[in-house]
Amino acid sequence: MKETIKNLKRVYSYGKKYKINLICEIIGAIIATTIGILLPLLVAKQIIYLTNNIWQQVIFVSLIILMVTILEKANSVFLRKNTQAFRRGTVKNIQVKLGKEILKMNQKELDSNSSGMFIQRIVNDTDQMAKMFTEGLGYIAGVVRNIGAFVAILILNWQMFLYYLAVSLILTLLQLRKTKKYGKKDLEYRKQVEKVSALIGELVRGTRDIKMLNAKESFMKTVKENIEDQNQKNFNMRNIETKYQFIVGSCTGIFEFILLLLLVYLIQSNIITVAVAIALFNYKNDVMVNLMEKISQLFDEAKNFNISCTRVFSIVDDIILQKETFGKKHLTKIDGNFEFKNVTFGYNKELTVINNLSFKIKPGETVGFIGKSGVGKTTIFSLLCKLYEINSGEILIENTNINELDEESIRENITIINQNPYIFNLSIRDNLKLVKEDLTEDEMIEACKIACLDEFIETLPKKYDTILGEAGVMLSGGQKQRLAIARAFVQKTKIILFDEATSALDNETQAKVQKAIDNLKNKHTILIIAHRLSTIINCDNIKIIEDGKIRIEGTHEELLNKSNTYKKLCKTELVKN
Repeated sequence: MKETIKNLKRVYSYGKKYKINLICEIIGAIIATTIGILLPLLVAKQIIYLTNNIWQQVIFVSLIILMVTILEKANSVFLRKNTQAFRRGTVKNIQVKLGKEILKMNQKELDSNSSGMFIQRIVNDTDQMAKMFTEGLGYIAGVVRNIGAFVAILILNWQMFLYYLAVSLILTLLQLRKTKKYGKKDLEYRKQVEKVSALIGELVRGTRDIKMLNAKESFMKTVKENIEDQNQKNFNMRNIETKYQFIVGSCTGIFEFILLLLLVYLIQSNIITVAVAIALFNYKNDVMVNLMEKISQLFDEAKNFNISCTRVFSIVDDIILQKETFGKKHLTKIDGNFEFKNVTFGYNKELTVINNLSFKIKPGETVGFIGKSGVGKTTIFSLLCKLYEINSGEILIENTNINELDEESIRENITIINQNPYIFNLSIRDNLKLVKEDLTEDEMIEACKIACLDEFIETLPKKYDTILGEAGVMLSGGQKQRLAIARAFVQKTKIILFDEATSALDNETQAKVQKAIDNLKNKHTILIIAHRLSTIINCDNIKIIEDGKIRIEGTHEELLNKSNTYKKLCKTELVKN
């Protein structure tokens, strides 16, 4: 109970803005409860007057019943509108908060957890949390209404009150036992749903690779096994429900049969009239079925509510997943000066990727990094953007330790263009506006011209308003990279990192983009990772990375004279071209 109250208070803080709707919802629930208690009593009165041929009173009570019925329908609409308003608003606020917290997540945590886990918590768990204030309140109102029915029964006949009370306790205990068993299976089922969601996401995003790897059968075998496991867990859960439905249903049937026998006995013994017996019988569903169901549903709702709160707040409160940490120092102006000092880093304890690495980059320099795959080139960029925490050493931006800087000082001043840039399922215009909300038409067109993308855009029916599909599915690899380059030009940061950003471009386009990169020289600090030496040949400095360290560095001409490795790379590229 304490956990539920604590979670209710916390969830309410997200729906505070909609408290008028919640108040209206409570008022509507009270009206519905009152009507539910009064109607059987009015029907009983109607029957009594009919039996005694008091027609004036029959018409009067019938009119009251009609008005109460109309009020009930109007209240139902009023209740539903306010319920949905509070629920939608609360869910939205929790989802926005959770989305923001996920964006603060430590990159290691994001790498090691499936997207399905986050999707389920944002979509399903947040909705479940808000349901406690809507459906949960309905169950509470139902319980209150049932209690009111018990009071009415006690007034009519104390013997039937005792019978109904005993029956309700038995049925409620059965339902609570079902809820306990059902809850354990539900938790297992939710975890499996997360796995399946993640796999379906991989199926959609990785369709092309699955086809080209001829891995359709093996991948679908994995999907099938996990879906079967999910279905089995769902079956186990539903099996418990079915079993207890049979037990409870059978008991209810027996109790109703005994109820009829008792009512007949009480009528024949002149303890109650037929009209009172009908009124007592009309309360049957409220006290024998509905009370038991409402209490069970309320416990179910509370259980699901607490599970969802635990899953969502574990992310919000950093209980199971770590968030990124930043300092408080803010740099108002960055020239593009940074330094790595004896930096060591590994993605796990067993594997060191960067090993005691040191180098300096001056403002306005263009520096190239080359080396075999896996030697740490991309990792250097990730560390500079503070996507990961280093194991030891220091990274300095403008002679300030990166750990002392706030997020804006780092992320607003560094742009990274990846080998496989993520393109959002938005229009070209909106993809560019993500980095600059007040982007003008001229700025947008200019950025796309610099990235050599303008001619392609002009061939599209909706031009800059063309929706690009999930992960930019409508674009080729080269077009994605050019759009990412345009995005970087729009952002206009002082430090620009190109991570194989021209790898998917043909020679002609690559030459155009290279010219665009050259145009940025001396105005920005530029770092380039490239397998194509033509991309870095004009760099002020080229660093060859081996085993997480800089083995040798210099200009293109200097490296030709002093590095056999570099010479071989040059010869290899000449042969390829």
